[in-house]
Amino acid sequence: MAVDELDTRILRLLIEQPRTSVREYARILGVARGTLQARLDRLERTGVITGTGPVLSPAALGHPVLAFVHIEVTQGHLDDVGDALAAVPEIIEAFSITGGGDLLTRVAARDNAHLEDVIQRLIRLPGVVRTRTEVALRERVPYRLLPLVESVGRSARKT
Repeated sequence: MAVDELDTRILRLLIEQPRTSVREYARILGVARGTLQARLDRLERTGVITGTGPVLSPAALGHPVLAFVHIEVTQGHLDDVGDALAAVPEIIEAFSITGGGDLLTRVAARDNAHLEDVIQRLIRLPGVVRTRTEVALRERVPYRLLPLVESVGRSARKT
């Protein structure tokens, strides 16, 4: 989906000022409210905007330990294991991957003992062959999309 300069400006505002009203966004951008709403609707419909909820901190929720667990799965059981992962509340995300392992999960835990309990639960899932865990020591680049949005916007201006 092509994102033009106005879309880029809209997305920047949504990222930087997520609690602002549509009317205020339109005023800041110097566009009609209807134009802004149509752009927002299109960005949602095409999957560029996928949510509007708050960004939560697992650490502030009492789960400061962040780990990445690689899961190797018996052939033919990827969907079953993937579905079973959804029942583990400590799993924040899970992806099918290439390379070493079949799934990569991001896990939040209260402490190292809790992380071990989560890993043991994963190992017991039918179809899981083995796991490999890496504990994150410190976040170096927080989750962000604005640099990517701006890069896409710059590319759109050049074409």
